Amino acid sequence: MVQTIETTEAPAAVGAYSQATETDDIVFTAGQIPATPDGELLDDAPIAEQTEQSLDNVEAVLDEAGLDMSDVLKVTVFLDDIDDFDEMNEVYSGYFDEEPPARSAVGVDKLPKGVGVEIEAVASK
Repeated sequence: MVQTIETTEAPAAVGAYSQATETDDIVFTAGQIPATPDGELLDDAPIAEQTEQSLDNVEAVLDEAGLDMSDVLKVTVFLDDIDDFDEMNEVYSGYFDEEPPARSAVGVDKLPKGVGVEIEAVASK
C-alpha cells in the first residue's frame, strides 16, 4: 500500500504531488527546491545556499518518514547550470557520511520557480 508523507518542516507541495510517498520499505521524495518551510524562495541565493536548503528539505521529509540521510539509496540532482556542479557537490558531500548513496547530477534548461537546483531522493526503511 502506498502512503503519502507530509511535514510542515519542508515547503508544502504547490501542485498535484506529495512531499513524498512510501511503500512498505521504500520512500520516494518529491524534488525539493530551495524554499524554506514557510515558503521563502531562495532563487537568487548562491548555489551553495540553494543546495543546502534543498537538502535540508529532503532531510525534513525523510525525518517525517522516520528516516535520515544514511537511509538514502539514490539521489538525483537537477542543476540549471551544470557549471555549478563543484559548488553544489561541496555542500552535498557534507550531508552524507563515508558511504554516500548513488547519485545522478543532470544539467537542465529550467527548474520550477527559476531556482538553480532541485534534489530528490529514494530511501530504504
